[in-house]
Amino acid sequence: MNRAYYKNTISEFLTEDSNSVLGQLSLNHTNRSLEDLQKNAWVKQIEILKNELKGIIGSIYFEFQIPRMGKRVDNIIIIDDCVFVVEFKVGDETYGKHAEVQVIDYCLDLKNFHEGSHFVKLIPVLIATNAETYSTDLDKVIEHRQVAKCNKSGIKNIIELFIQNSKGKIDITTWENSIYKPTPTIVEAAKALYKGHKVEEISRHDSEKINLDKTSNYINEVIENSKLNNKKSICFVTGVPGAGKTLAGLSIANERMLADEDEHAVFLSGNGPLVDVLREALARDFVITSKENGEPVTKENAKRRTSTFIQNIHHFRDEYLKHNVEPTEKVVVFDEAQRAWTKKQVSSFMKRKKGIEDFAMSEPEFLIDVMNRHKDWCTIVCLIGGGQEINTGEAGLEEWINAFQNNYKDWDIHFSNSIVNSPNYIKTETQRKWLMEKGISEVDLHLAVSVRSFRSEQVSEFVYELLELNLDKTKKIYANIKKSFPIFLTRDIDIAKKWLRNESKGSERTGLIASSGARRLKALGLDVKNEISAPNWFLNSSDDIRSSYFLEDIATEFDIQGLEIDRTCLIWGANFHIDNNDWKHQSFKGTKWMNINQEVSKNYLKNTYRVLLTRARQGVIIFIPSGSDLDHTRPSVFYDGTYSYLKGIGIEELF
Repeated sequence: MNRAYYKNTISEFLTEDSNSVLGQLSLNHTNRSLEDLQKNAWVKQIEILKNELKGIIGSIYFEFQIPRMGKRVDNIIIIDDCVFVVEFKVGDETYGKHAEVQVIDYCLDLKNFHEGSHFVKLIPVLIATNAETYSTDLDKVIEHRQVAKCNKSGIKNIIELFIQNSKGKIDITTWENSIYKPTPTIVEAAKALYKGHKVEEISRHDSEKINLDKTSNYINEVIENSKLNNKKSICFVTGVPGAGKTLAGLSIANERMLADEDEHAVFLSGNGPLVDVLREALARDFVITSKENGEPVTKENAKRRTSTFIQNIHHFRDEYLKHNVEPTEKVVVFDEAQRAWTKKQVSSFMKRKKGIEDFAMSEPEFLIDVMNRHKDWCTIVCLIGGGQEINTGEAGLEEWINAFQNNYKDWDIHFSNSIVNSPNYIKTETQRKWLMEKGISEVDLHLAVSVRSFRSEQVSEFVYELLELNLDKTKKIYANIKKSFPIFLTRDIDIAKKWLRNESKGSERTGLIASSGARRLKALGLDVKNEISAPNWFLNSSDDIRSSYFLEDIATEFDIQGLEIDRTCLIWGANFHIDNNDWKHQSFKGTKWMNINQEVSKNYLKNTYRVLLTRARQGVIIFIPSGSDLDHTRPSVFYDGTYSYLKGIGIEELF
């Protein structure tokens, strides 16, 4: 795959006519509306590089694609054992902070996801053509803590500085042909998909187990078959935490939207923060893209346009509760479908909020009923997370199956084979047998590998064994993952914050997370009841006090489920702690802790910590307070058992 608009050896680039170089760049460039502005920038870059690279042997690339980020690097210059990642700011007199972060992000992206760049020196270089000269700290630049900065006449000096101690040469052919295995965040993925990228372009597909594109292809076949034969169908997609269920769902909704606008495909989620974050991210990105294309739009117009792609499931429900009509949507994707409400929860809500006294359907049954109004065909895609119910009244998969058993037996049911092979999804043998007889089991509807953490596919397995208190298995998995996915322990929140700040580079996002039930963290100035704005926390920059970067506001399981950031500090609360080699489940009422005795509520709490432990992409530090025996709500016994258990696993403590 040719990822650059132009590539050549430096020696051939120097002798090639500048108009020829410009012609190749223009031929590959697709944005016609800004062609003159872009051409002028290229002309200047070509001129500067031809002057600065004289006598240097290596390779050069213009507009090198970084797929995960949907961006192109101005230049890649490979000399000896160094890859110089160059961002030009033609005409600028200062080195902009945003540009510095951007070029570091390019280096990190190549290092993490481009096989040929894993073990080479990646040097971020920012060229502000009219700026003053700037001194360079070699070690900090190589560590991606700083950027090498220069004006139009300083490039050669920077190159010579970094190649003076070269150890060998990069094999250019091998580097060019190396596999690129991106693992985007869900926010990055949503933006890329909305721009027209396919799921196979922006996600890993290097392993038979990582089958996002296979899952998408299977569901597309089901949709096309339903359409052709006037059938109604449902697909149940399962996966381990972080395996990309939401990405698969967004991909399906986007593909169907592009394939046939009349299908009005939509991605629905009851996860309010996820919907808010994705909508805001799409709107912000659409404003930027429209401006770059010379067709600026307002933020409000952008929101109106992008909101049709991603909607809140409760708004969808309420719309068709008010109007008993055939829905516009032919294809609906329900994210986290296991969180749809039980009949009791919906009935209570309808009575309290809508004044409806006798509503007698669970949320899954009502949503199926809405889609069943179609006279010809429709397809529902349900994304199911096993063992991820975290709130009272969440129905799980069983309620969906009940609805089909009782009322909708003419539908085609396609389900992940894991549903009948794992106790996490269906707990009754009767229901499991009915599904096997009625439905079609398909291996491609299960996403088996966690790709949230591109550093280790075993993180979700580690978390499972940790929460099950399987010490030997947990220790064994931890020994395998600790180098690639660092996990640390501390009893000092300032140490935790320092680790987050020191480890993260570029725009890598960090944040504090905790259980919504960890109420007595308030004594430490950490208040889980202080509601955050999820879009601000997840999307705003490091100079915004509302963003996660400031390490002030805490995101709970409700804010962060379905989303992820690079590094987290999990603040462990007294509501879930080790007592006599078993988990103690508590909730805080008034002035004291109360024991949780119902099994379903215990599972909700365990799943809360499962969610919190699987939100990081690159590393976690767990902060366990020391407690205070002067405070009856925070005795040290509520914390020390959990601390000892985690230490026993082998997790290193930072002091």
